[in-house]
Amino acid sequence: MSIRHSLLSLLAEGDRHGYQLRQEFEARTGGTWPVNIGQVYTTLGRLCRDGLAEEVGKQDDGSVTYRITPAGKAEVDTWWAGPVARTAPDRDETSIKVALAVSSPGVDVLDVLEAEREETLRALQAYTRAKTRIPDHPTGGELARLLVLDQQIFTAEAQARWLDHCEQRLAATTQGSAR
Repeated sequence: MSIRHSLLSLLAEGDRHGYQLRQEFEARTGGTWPVNIGQVYTTLGRLCRDGLAEEVGKQDDGSVTYRITPAGKAEVDTWWAGPVARTAPDRDETSIKVALAVSSPGVDVLDVLEAEREETLRALQAYTRAKTRIPDHPTGGELARLLVLDQQIFTAEAQARWLDHCEQRLAATTQGSAR
């Protein structure tokens, strides 16, 4: 997830201070990916350093207001226009855990798979329940939350299928018929 581009996209809509950016980011992503306020300010510092944003004022409470620069606007426009690169897959802890379990002596891989399956199904149920609380014709933040929940549901379903596949592959391998 690119906090850098997310913050730039919000600054493209108007000047904001860090706390406003954090609140808006969480509202727009349905609160799915909470962002640490320290990360927001660290990222804003880098955006300023790189000439993509600038400080434009300080409030009485000490909060600093930021504005996107023309270079920042060009950067966010490029981000919107291009796809998210899939060259390096995200590190998936479950995949790593299963891969290590298969090659680690004394680890019951079936137990690992079952524990992961139970957690995946628990998460799937939670996402599905959360989805039922969204109105039939969502707008704004509710629509954003629905789209994120849909992605999480599809990902959990794919994870469950993959865990089933791992179990089948393991069974076939232990029977000497792996392909």
